Amino acid sequence: MRIIRTIADLRDQLGVARRDGKTIGFVPTMGFLHVGHMELVARARAENDVSVVSIFVNPLQFGANEDLGKYPRDLARDGTMLEAAGVDILFAPEVSEMYPQPMLTLVDVPALGNQLEGEVRPGHFAGVATVVTKLFNLVQPDRAYFGEKDYQQVALIKRMVEDLAQPVRVVAVPTVREADGLACSSRNVYLDERERAAAVVLPKALAEAERLYSKGCDSPEELEAALSQFIAAEPLATPEVVAVRHPETLERLSSLQSAPALVALFVRIGTTRLLDNRVIGMKSVKNSRAA
Repeated sequence: MRIIRTIADLRDQLGVARRDGKTIGFVPTMGFLHVGHMELVARARAENDVSVVSIFVNPLQFGANEDLGKYPRDLARDGTMLEAAGVDILFAPEVSEMYPQPMLTLVDVPALGNQLEGEVRPGHFAGVATVVTKLFNLVQPDRAYFGEKDYQQVALIKRMVEDLAQPVRVVAVPTVREADGLACSSRNVYLDERERAAAVVLPKALAEAERLYSKGCDSPEELEAALSQFIAAEPLATPEVVAVRHPETLERLSSLQSAPALVALFVRIGTTRLLDNRVIGMKSVKNSRAA
């Protein structure tokens, strides 16, 4: 595996691959890798000739009071994992390499990025869209791989790619979970023993959403209220976003029983914010198609 720290070196290396007609699979990350990241890496390696992983903790997507300074970092550990997985190129630039001067240009998808998680993290998704666009420009991948745990992020990047005619296919990979159902996340390392036990309220709330739906709940507002109450019953959990939305547009729904619905959770466990989601109602859609 080649570790690259500069944009010029990255372009030189990937230029050779493109001239040889090789396809490039790309996994953008902020590092401190876990089994979920490695699933993305496996897909990238299996479906492309050259695999590229970036590790860059992007300051543009962190707010003034967020965890940029304490975000977990261990490049040596991550590099060992990626080399063992057979990755071809690790791109690990410094902030000064990615942003040699203050950014005057931002990419934003406000209709998708200013709601849900974006409502409690203003500017977050503009930072995400900007750095992903820059990384796409640098790597010029054929395919880029993102985890469905960050559902809103995936929806936003897919729309950004469509709107800007970026020549990359965005591949969404199902969420990888721990044995107790908690979604794998780099931020899980922040949780102490009690908080880690409490965090399973997120996947349990998604299971509760499925249960209420199967019992005939048709009101998105009633489902949101019931799930908020369910999560708040865990003393260490504070529900910041509990939303039932259209899976593609993230718009509000008037009914649950006629089409799939995204259940999106953004929950604070102690001082750590965790994400999870599930699309419910797929059975009714499959049945209507079969008919």
